[in-house]
Amino acid sequence: MSAIHPRTVRKSCATTVALSLAVAFGACAALPAGAASPLKLEDCRLQSETGGGSVAARCGWLTVPENREQPSGKRIRLHVAVIPSLRLQAAGDPLFVLTGGPGQAAGDFYISIAPALARIRRDRDIVVVDQRGTGRSNRLDCEFPDESGLTASDPRELQKITRSCLAKLSGDPRYYTTSVAVRDLDEVRAALGYQKLDLYGVSYGTRVAQHYMRRYPQRVRAAILDGVVPAQLALGPDIAIDAQAAIDNAFARCESSDECKQAFPHIADTFATLRSRLQAQPVTLAIPDPLNAEPTQARLGVDELNAAVRLLSYSDETMSTLPLLIHEAQAGQHQALAAQYLMIKRSLNTQIANGMHFAVVCSEDAPRWDESAVSHSALAETYIGESFMTAMRTICEQWPRGPVDEDFSKPLNSAIPTLVLSGGNDPVTPAHYGEQILPGLSRARHLVLEGQGHGQIAIGCMPRLVAEFIAAGDVGSLDDACLQNVAPAPFLLSRSAPAP
Repeated sequence: MSAIHPRTVRKSCATTVALSLAVAFGACAALPAGAASPLKLEDCRLQSETGGGSVAARCGWLTVPENREQPSGKRIRLHVAVIPSLRLQAAGDPLFVLTGGPGQAAGDFYISIAPALARIRRDRDIVVVDQRGTGRSNRLDCEFPDESGLTASDPRELQKITRSCLAKLSGDPRYYTTSVAVRDLDEVRAALGYQKLDLYGVSYGTRVAQHYMRRYPQRVRAAILDGVVPAQLALGPDIAIDAQAAIDNAFARCESSDECKQAFPHIADTFATLRSRLQAQPVTLAIPDPLNAEPTQARLGVDELNAAVRLLSYSDETMSTLPLLIHEAQAGQHQALAAQYLMIKRSLNTQIANGMHFAVVCSEDAPRWDESAVSHSALAETYIGESFMTAMRTICEQWPRGPVDEDFSKPLNSAIPTLVLSGGNDPVTPAHYGEQILPGLSRARHLVLEGQGHGQIAIGCMPRLVAEFIAAGDVGSLDDACLQNVAPAPFLLSRSAPAP
């Protein structure tokens, strides 16, 4: 159910240029006088292995028990990076950045959104902790089929792959759940000497943020939840439904545009025909490797098509290419769609720590899947169908479950000032998820960006708005009129230009 940030997808699809940051840094976070910290920070460069770029920071390691109920047992190291404020003395509480997946490293993610947080960094430290099981924090990983491989795998073969993965992990996956991770987060806060913090969470990171707000409400001054996963929602069964809604909306927008409709008439029917054809007869073709132009073999069947369409739907920019890619593929020109899929597949394989991903999903979501109101017939009517959930159930039947707090899945009730952000056409955390959490938040505001996909922090005037919110610590005075200028990217009508 990987829910990565759209900037990651955009880089995979070569629609944005990787940003290289080389910025000065000031003083590190101050500890109370006489306090001794188990977390020693040193000058470093926080780097992204997936998107390129780096940023100057202060980095260190905090050692914690793997099983917090056995503090004298095995210990693991958490990688912590502080990007100090540009002020010599930070003006306020730090912003902690929490990312998605689950399984993505916060350090990798921060590099991709650093420009969007530049205003906040003028006055505040930004703290980036690779959650246990990701990045440099005892990454739990093993080889697993990509999304198309999962949906195409025979259940017995998938069981063998799962058991093999478990045998190769560097830690016990039972102890990598959100309920454990929020305790790590508060220990990092204390070790750095901060009394309070602000939170920015995206996608799965909003689940971590909400649970931290529940466990440590006195420690949180303000929170930004971007692409909300409601605590009461078990992610999984709705993924195919939400993905179908996003592509239906995009096709309807194409039909309502004279230029798009003329270039790609009846695009929804074209997509259905392409799916049927690739299901009956997958295509194998030689294409230039998207990264080095070396000749490479690529397979494009219905599972690869489904995965490519779902992940390209994460961003309005990449969504805008889909009518053209589908039209070309149905006309027998499969190269561009196959190349896009290869790039996305490689990016995800690098970013997501599979062991941590399933540690979270199988402990926190799988036990609640049977409570879902999504029917088999509803899933069968989506382009993804039932295959995704079948694969996930097969894996989670083998996966050991870890500790989940008793109140973990209860709606959050909080008076913490909270800014909720949603994309109007998000294929994985749609805007109605944001609406679901509002009744429990007495000081919240929900901003929905028209036609946008997953993750809003870098869209339009949002960097300015979130900086104003963090500075004020209140949603009441926020003027969001500038968001009226946000619109989805025009559809790409040819290889050379979008619609006028």
